[in-house]
Amino acid sequence: MEQNVLKKIKETTSYILSLKGFRPTVAIVGGSGLSDIEKNFTVLKKIEYSKIPHFLKATVQGHKGELLLCSYQNTNILIFNGRFHYYEGFSAKEIVYPIRVMKFLGIQTLLITAAVGAINTKYSVGDIVLIKDHLNFTGYNPLISKHLDDFGERFPSMGNVYDFKLRKRALTIAVKHKIKVQEGVYCGVAGPSYETSAEIKAFKKLGADIIGMSVVYEAIVASQMKMDILGIAHVSNIAQNSNGKVLSHKQVLKNGQEATNKISKLIKGVVNFINSKRIDR
Repeated sequence: MEQNVLKKIKETTSYILSLKGFRPTVAIVGGSGLSDIEKNFTVLKKIEYSKIPHFLKATVQGHKGELLLCSYQNTNILIFNGRFHYYEGFSAKEIVYPIRVMKFLGIQTLLITAAVGAINTKYSVGDIVLIKDHLNFTGYNPLISKHLDDFGERFPSMGNVYDFKLRKRALTIAVKHKIKVQEGVYCGVAGPSYETSAEIKAFKKLGADIIGMSVVYEAIVASQMKMDILGIAHVSNIAQNSNGKVLSHKQVLKNGQEATNKISKLIKGVVNFINSKRIDR
């Protein structure tokens, strides 16, 4: 079974590499409402997920389901415009399939974006949050399966999932562009229902600052495969509380659109930083 997955990954990788001789070094996973992020980069080619061997079809509103081959400052970037979620009925292995493919493509840096609800009362809608750690409350781990050495260690450390240097560089860039940025702990849940007031109170006591229905599976697998990870979230709503305010996915998408330019500025600055480090070598 696992050998079959490895075979599929190699077939997907070969297909992407055959496109314009494209050799990406950075990948971006687009979160809810961030489908217009492509406008901030030079798009060389768009491919619907349905046309990529062994890829799934994105089903959630706000996730276009396109792979974008882009460039910025002489850097080739893959943008996964739309992700897969546990609540859609996909297995963890299916959700992280694109992450496995990234590593086989030679990508070293992964920028994960996401819409989140704020648990920390100091956060406001519109804030950008750089993820410094996470809590996995999805009830599952994407590494549960027969192990393949091609994927990394069997028992990988999760002590430093989100790269410190990339996060600090992003903070510097935020100050330059006068972007309000927080650093926080992401709590990953399965969804698709929003959390109860009691759940939010519990997660807050456990140290969570923000909450969402993605990120953790992608980050765990990318960390296992020794990729440098920067998590950039935008606060699209205040997490459920006792005031009875109703949350909606429509509002999440609207706020995501407003956050796109701020996140793009951070990404561009980080890509420039990565390029400078390559030159230093």
